[in-house]
Amino acid sequence: QVQLVESGGGLVQAGDSLSLSCAASGRTLSAYTVAWFRQAPGKEREIVAGIVWSGDFLYYGESVKDRVSISRDNAKTRVYLQMNSLKPEDTAIYYCAAQRYSNSIPASTNGYDSWGQGTQVTVSS
Repeated sequence: QVQLVESGGGLVQAGDSLSLSCAASGRTLSAYTVAWFRQAPGKEREIVAGIVWSGDFLYYGESVKDRVSISRDNAKTRVYLQMNSLKPEDTAIYYCAAQRYSNSIPASTNGYDSWGQGTQVTVSS
């Protein structure tokens, strides 16, 4: 397992953009498939985007695929989630998750053994 720390959440207005960051404590993320999930009040945690450890494959959730982008810095120390044209329904706690050397990007939370504590994103109308 790896300790993950998310940052970048906040309160924004509809239509704004926001960038979230996920970093591993004390190590790089080069060996980890990383995904962003979100959980709104009363709803299940759902996958937003993911990047396989090799960087060869990306995944985007159906509800956000035209508005978000996942990327990793060259040093492979952070994974970013860029969100554009935010909507009130994007309001949720956003979590970073990781699984070492996974060659797929599981859509289920069961596919990851490391989780961050989450960062709140609130989009006002």
